[in-house]
Amino acid sequence: MKKTVIKFGQRAFFTATILFLLALTLGKNLSYGAQEVIGYSSMAISLVFVFFGIKNYRDQENGGTISFGQALKVGMLITTFAALGFGIIDYIYTAYINPEFVQEYLEHFSKDLENTYSGAELATKKAELNSSMEQMTSGFVISLISSLILNKK
Repeated sequence: MKKTVIKFGQRAFFTATILFLLALTLGKNLSYGAQEVIGYSSMAISLVFVFFGIKNYRDQENGGTISFGQALKVGMLITTFAALGFGIIDYIYTAYINPEFVQEYLEHFSKDLENTYSGAELATKKAELNSSMEQMTSGFVISLISSLILNKK
């Protein structure tokens, strides 16, 4: 398992790091909406290695079978590599390159919400925006889905 996790984890890490760096440098003049699409796309691309890592472990190292628990474990370990790549680049970007990014992002989308909503609905939408900034569960979801699909006894 260790060999598969390291092999596919490294691929996920480098893919995440390179794509996120490219998105931050080449996409800085794009709208926040376009940047968001590029960011989520780079996450999805790097997390493809979760599926292939679980499949490789099942087929090459585990004799063609894998339990749900094993698949989830492999998937989450590979996801950790991708998350580490995103985390490092995100930290460098928001701490040193553009420390005002989070505040600028929230202000931009708060203004959009204020132009569209009012009262209690506005407060709800702003809470959702703040909540979405905190959610980082997509890697777990990819691992969970891949584990269910590749579960083979």
